[in-house]
Amino acid sequence: MISAAMIDFLSDSPVAEFPAPAASPRMPPDESLLDAYSDAVSHAVELAGPAVLHLEVRSPVNGRDTGADVAGSGSGFFLSPDGYALTNSHVVRGATAIRVALADGRRFEADLVGDDPDTDLAVIRVTAGDLSHLALGDSDRVRPGHIAIALGSPMGFQQTVTAGIVSGLGRALHASSGRLIDNIIQTDAALNPGNSGGPLINTRGDVIGVNTAIIRPAQGICFAIASNLARWVAGWLIKDGRIRRSYLGVGGQTVPLLRALVRTYRLPTPTGVLVAHVEPGSPAALAGLREGDIILALDTTSVPDVNTLHKLLTADRIDRPATLATLRHTERLALTVTPREMPVA
Repeated sequence: MISAAMIDFLSDSPVAEFPAPAASPRMPPDESLLDAYSDAVSHAVELAGPAVLHLEVRSPVNGRDTGADVAGSGSGFFLSPDGYALTNSHVVRGATAIRVALADGRRFEADLVGDDPDTDLAVIRVTAGDLSHLALGDSDRVRPGHIAIALGSPMGFQQTVTAGIVSGLGRALHASSGRLIDNIIQTDAALNPGNSGGPLINTRGDVIGVNTAIIRPAQGICFAIASNLARWVAGWLIKDGRIRRSYLGVGGQTVPLLRALVRTYRLPTPTGVLVAHVEPGSPAALAGLREGDIILALDTTSVPDVNTLHKLLTADRIDRPATLATLRHTERLALTVTPREMPVA
């Protein structure tokens, strides 16, 4: 037991003096952080909201004009004050009529300027003035954890806002055409049917992606096409109405290579593209490519899989001879192929 005398002793005795600890910076209270977040989101929505569109689309039943059109809906946003707007290809492809509703209540008929199923992007145009529009930001500067805000018309509810973060970068999705869309942005901002084609924006109101897909059984796994790809595609669609690409006329699949062949020919990758089908009269057929051959490279670029081959077949290869490195059984061949322009579907 400590007596009163001891207490006096402790209080009266000289003690070593230590400098007072430096005051640590005070963290702002949670309420301030939440208010700042709310203000940032609401400010971005005020900037971007007037440029967001609700699309009502009519298209033939089963691809046939039966007189009874099927109504669908989606989202989009204006890219310029003269009425060019961006949306998803799967929203407007094959449409017989497109009608858009603006945030201020105005409604217009829209014309399809062009679409690209390989990137699931499309450009439409509205003939009207005094139109708000959004700037396409630099998606290469986006980082996981950045705030992501999705605007659109999910389930027909116009001008709906959801917010979250950028969950991941560099994802890849297969378009309806089978080609791979690279550099997809993953976000947990809630998306639902009808959000397709709407903008994914940052807190400055700049578009960082075009909302395009969800994984239905999952929660909070949603995807947007990166704004840098959207900028490139939109420019060509406005200029030409389509994206030009080259093709060889082969169907193939990625297969592993025998280790002995990899060592013998000093191949940079252990896989190639097995040719499962060669279209008659195609560039591949004219070059002498056969079913069962394995494509290894196009010119000096290795082709380890089908997706890489798709990426290499760009517009600048149209009508330009190239060297196709292949394996036929165990023999390495160099075939000269001249890719042609892919016909419009």
